[in-house]
Amino acid sequence: MCLDMSSTSTLAPPRPRRRPSDAPTREKLLDAAAEVFAHKGYYKATIREICRRAGANVAAVNYTFGDKLGLYTEVLRQLFRTPERARLNDVLDSAGSPEELLRHVIFARLQSLCERKRPDWGFNIVMHEFSEPTPAMTRVVDEGMRPIYERVLKAVGEIIGLPAEHETTRLCNNSIMGQVIFYTYSQPVLSRLQPDLKLTPERLERIAGHIAEFTLAALQQMARHEHEHMGSPKLTTPNGGAASGAIARNSRRPSHVSKEKGSGAHIHD
Repeated sequence: MCLDMSSTSTLAPPRPRRRPSDAPTREKLLDAAAEVFAHKGYYKATIREICRRAGANVAAVNYTFGDKLGLYTEVLRQLFRTPERARLNDVLDSAGSPEELLRHVIFARLQSLCERKRPDWGFNIVMHEFSEPTPAMTRVVDEGMRPIYERVLKAVGEIIGLPAEHETTRLCNNSIMGQVIFYTYSQPVLSRLQPDLKLTPERLERIAGHIAEFTLAALQQMARHEHEHMGSPKLTTPNGGAASGAIARNSRRPSHVSKEKGSGAHIHD
């Protein structure tokens, strides 16, 4: 039997079998996992239940995310990939002063409270992390939270005239975070203590303004105290440059603490 090779040479090479798109399965797994992890936490959640909710084969988790921890890590990453995160990055790049940066960061964090369009599984997942930490949180903190945290820490240090790594700077930054987190994670209790407190966009804007004013007043007072305590006649930053706008403005205000040797006034830490 003779084969006509000329007829076969013009045929296109056989196409590989197309694998069904993984995107729908991936999204279904993430949505189902977020719900299960929120209700049960990482350690009590099972891959079998997640796949059952997602309508996927158990092997899909290993194929798509590697293992249960990989799936959980991606769920945590999704919690931080929000419009709020994009706004924060824009603020960090465009703020003209450390004071302006703090104001906009506080507002952006609170504004995200009004953007939740589905059950707040993220809140429950974070609560589980507080009680039963997992290795995934370390990865997510380093990837998504640390860069913003360090930029805000630097801004706080510039306002009070201390290095970002100074203990006082870190304590101040933690206090700012605490005010924002209070409204983020205390709503179940706050709604009972203040039933009339509705976190509308307008109310959140007023709350953000209050936190910013409260914070800046405290930081400016600490800046005055820091330079009076140091007894420095020339206001400079720890790097030897000019002091920030807040410190320079504060230096022109009269101090309530006398620095004369014979006055008997003392400054207590």
